[in-house]
Amino acid sequence: MNLDDFSDLIQRPDGGVRRDAEERRERLAVPPGALGRLDELGEWLSAAQQSVPVRAVEQPRLVLFAGDHGVAELGVSGRPAGGAYELVRSVLDGSSPVAVLARRFSVPTRIVDVSLDCDPELLPESVVRHRVRRGSGRIDVEDAMTPEEAEQAIRLGMAIADEEADSGTDLVVLGDLSVGGTTAAATLVAALCGTDASVVTGRGGAGIDDLAWMRKCAAIRDALRRARPVLGDQVQLLATSGGADLAAMTGFLLQSAVRRMPVILDGVVSAACALVAQRAAFRAPDWWLAGQVSGEPAQSKALDRMALTPLLDHGVTVGEGSGALLALPLVQAAAALAAELPEREPEKPQDEDGDGDEEAVEPEASAVDGG
Repeated sequence: MNLDDFSDLIQRPDGGVRRDAEERRERLAVPPGALGRLDELGEWLSAAQQSVPVRAVEQPRLVLFAGDHGVAELGVSGRPAGGAYELVRSVLDGSSPVAVLARRFSVPTRIVDVSLDCDPELLPESVVRHRVRRGSGRIDVEDAMTPEEAEQAIRLGMAIADEEADSGTDLVVLGDLSVGGTTAAATLVAALCGTDASVVTGRGGAGIDDLAWMRKCAAIRDALRRARPVLGDQVQLLATSGGADLAAMTGFLLQSAVRRMPVILDGVVSAACALVAQRAAFRAPDWWLAGQVSGEPAQSKALDRMALTPLLDHGVTVGEGSGALLALPLVQAAAALAAELPEREPEKPQDEDGDGDEEAVEPEASAVDGG
C-alpha cells in the first residue's frame, strides 16, 4: 500500500463555487465582515458541497476510533494502561462529556474498536467487529504493529469513511478513545515536524504530574529514534510509532477527502493523523476544520504545519471528540446564516434629468408668473 496514491485522488473544494459564494455574501443585507469567521465557514462549506447557497448540515456524525497503547505501561497517562475500555463504556452508557453533548445536539455516535486491550465480549458486537489487534506495542522499544496490520487498519478507516459517505453523512466530528494515544501522536508530530520531544510533550486529556510528564517526554524521545529512519514511508511510520487506531483514523481522513466529506478534528490525536495524511496528499487538509485548541503542544505544531486555525479556545482538555463536537453548532450556524439571510434590495436608479423634481415645482412657478 502506498498512501501517496491519494495525492491524485483528492481534489480541493471547488474554487469556482467558493467565488460564487463570496459574491453572494457581498450581496447580503448584513455588511461583509460583520459575521466574522462565520462568513469564511459558510463559503468553505459551499465549496465543499458545490452548492450556492450552502445547504444546511443536517446529518452530522460523531465517529470515535478506540485503542490502547502499550506505551501507557510506562505511566505516561493519567489513566491506567489498558483503560480505554472504560472510556468506551462511559460513552455507550451516556455518562461521558462527549456522550452528553452528542445527546444534547442530537448527533448519532459511532465507536470503532480498532485496538482495545479487552475481551471483545465486554462490548457490543457493532463496536468490536472491526478490531485489528488487541492493543498496540510499546513504541519506545518496539513497533506499534506490523506493516500488514497497519495496512489493515488504514483500509478499515477507509471503509468506515465510505460507509458514512454512502449513508448520507454530510459532516463528521472525529475523535479518539485511547490511553497512551497522545504519546504516540506527539511522536508522529515530532518526527514529521523535525522537532525535539520536549517541544511536543503535553499532559494529555486526563492530566499528569511533572514526574509523569518527564516519563512521557523520555518515551517520546526514545520512540523518535525509532520513527526517524522510516519517515519516507507513511505506512511504516504508523506501524512503527503510531498504533492501529491512529492508522485507521489516517485512512478515514484520506478517504473522507476523496469522498468530499468535511471533517472536524478534535485534539492532538486526530491532528497527528491529519499530519500523516497531509504528508501523503497535500490537498487533504482543505477538507478539514480544527475544532478547538486542546492545550497539547503537539496539536499546535501540527495545526500550524497544516495552516488550520481552531474554531474554539475554551480550555477543554477532556478529549474524546468533545471539543470538536462543541464546534459543530458554530459550523451549522454559519451554514444557516449563509443560506437564509436575505440579500440587499437593489438600489433604485435615479432620473438623470431630474424630471421628477421639476414636475413638483413647475405648478408653483406658473402661479407666480401669472400673478
